[in-house]
Amino acid sequence: MLLAMQTRQSCRWHVFAATDALAHNATDRILHAAQQAIARSGAFHIVLAGGSTPRRIYRELSRISTDWSRWHIWFGDERCLPPDATERNSLMAAEAWLDKVPIPTAQVHVIPAELGPHTAAAAYGKALAGLGAFDLVLLGLGEDAHTASLFPGHDWGTGAEAPDALAVCDAPKPPPERVSLSAHRLAATHELVFLVSGEGKRQAVTAWRASSPIPAAAIAPTNGVDILLDFS
Repeated sequence: MLLAMQTRQSCRWHVFAATDALAHNATDRILHAAQQAIARSGAFHIVLAGGSTPRRIYRELSRISTDWSRWHIWFGDERCLPPDATERNSLMAAEAWLDKVPIPTAQVHVIPAELGPHTAAAAYGKALAGLGAFDLVLLGLGEDAHTASLFPGHDWGTGAEAPDALAVCDAPKPPPERVSLSAHRLAATHELVFLVSGEGKRQAVTAWRASSPIPAAAIAPTNGVDILLDFS
């Protein structure tokens, strides 16, 4: 059963002196979440974010020792580009981490965004059918306060009736066509960690702290969210 989404997000803010410290803390959190999930259910389902900060974390993960056969990889969003396009989140994660560890191929659930937003969203929703709450969701934050491919002024899929995956056809950042997990589905997780790095995100964080209605604030797991920052 999916975890219920609260109407108001509960935030825990964590400030680090440098991006490396943030990345190390995030890596430790991922490993701890994996250990807990495997002990609880025998498997670890994690949702990955894209961007430069996660890349550092994925490189660290490629060097650790764990039972990779228990890991299941999902993606929070993807751009509708060919699978080998450098802008694809799946390609970045593969090059930094996934191709270097023995996670079974069938347990790496790439969004087939090359099929177009509607077909890919339907296919990913089908792949997620029957899966309960994620164990850990990683998300970033854009300078405009978007997260995954949920943008200000667009449908974020916050309602209980929202599909697991949304077709995004008019994103304000290129490419305009994308697929994103909905806010409702992202909130169905035991743990959610936002990775926020860089002074360019300060205005978005200020809006978030002021409880402005931004996409990042619309994802409200029962257990709250942890927000890792490398600026105060």
